[in-house]
Amino acid sequence: MGTHLKTEEPSSEHLKDLILQVLDDNKAEEIEAIYLNGQSSIADYMVVASGTSSRQVAALAGKLDESLSPQGFPVLRVDGLPTADWVVVDLGDVIVHLFRPEVRDFYSIEKMWRQDPPKPPAHDQIHA
Repeated sequence: MGTHLKTEEPSSEHLKDLILQVLDDNKAEEIEAIYLNGQSSIADYMVVASGTSSRQVAALAGKLDESLSPQGFPVLRVDGLPTADWVVVDLGDVIVHLFRPEVRDFYSIEKMWRQDPPKPPAHDQIHA
């Protein structure tokens, strides 16, 4: 009677951690991972990072593919090349947004997806 080892599917959290490592190793700036917690059926996590130039943004997208595909996480789609002001890399359970800093500041997409609950108005503001 043989023993079968159950191989678990890699988790989206593991993929997110690998992405964060690749981006950090390749000098991405202001790296932020956002857990989407049921806000979207598209992905479990969104990662947002900046490159210092269009060239670096494009290179970061390439490094994700180069580093993660051999580990069983192929890039499903890349949008935004060749201009590389804002590149979206779809890795299935994790969507990566890579920006030039001024483009990231303009769109501020991470602010739309953060899960900070709205704050109730202060008592003074209710009766003002």
